[in-house]
Amino acid sequence: MNWVVQNASYVGDSALAHLQLSIPPIILSFVLSVPLGWVANRYRPVRGVLLTVAGLLYAIPSLPLLIVLPLFIGTGLRSPVNVIVVLTLYGMALMVRSTADALEAVEPDVRQSATAVGFSPWGRFWSVDFPLAGPVLLAGMRVVVVSTVSLVTVGGVLGVNGLGLLFTDGLQRAIIPEIVTGIVLVVVMALILDALLVLLGRALMPWTRATATPSRRAARRVLATA
Repeated sequence: MNWVVQNASYVGDSALAHLQLSIPPIILSFVLSVPLGWVANRYRPVRGVLLTVAGLLYAIPSLPLLIVLPLFIGTGLRSPVNVIVVLTLYGMALMVRSTADALEAVEPDVRQSATAVGFSPWGRFWSVDFPLAGPVLLAGMRVVVVSTVSLVTVGGVLGVNGLGLLFTDGLQRAIIPEIVTGIVLVVVMALILDALLVLLGRALMPWTRATATPSRRAARRVLATA
């Protein structure tokens, strides 16, 4: 505890830098994965290719990818942009499948009902399919949040500012409190962001609050309010 008090400024700066590296990939992975997931759900021949590529992408070790990627995008090895791009790719690898599964879970008769009341394909997607796919999308985003916050620490091996530096510096100088502080803050940050995401989901999807509500009734609510 004494180490934390004595190095509060250093810890605070590292936590802030860690947060700044975590938020952009989370947002970008969601924004970019929705259209790709829609394509995977809409065009069956493409689905297998997209999901396979996403799975292979997530299987690439993060440290080698952080080292190799700057050769292709022209950033520095320690550039925050490098870390954000890599983490966005990992987030997309998770979210493309989640988006495709979420849209596939929308019942066909709900789509037919929306079309029957006059929704265009584009309007139906944003007013019916996307809201009803929300709970599955939220579950996928929660995984992305935890994964992203934890993977940011890998940048510490390359000297990128963040909580990962507490691990590398603590290991090099054998300062156990520094390592423990880094671990605790990463876990706490992931939990806080996850909780905020859940609250945001409840605010944007009020029909999911009653767990006993049947999906068809939820669909009728969405159609009624669209």
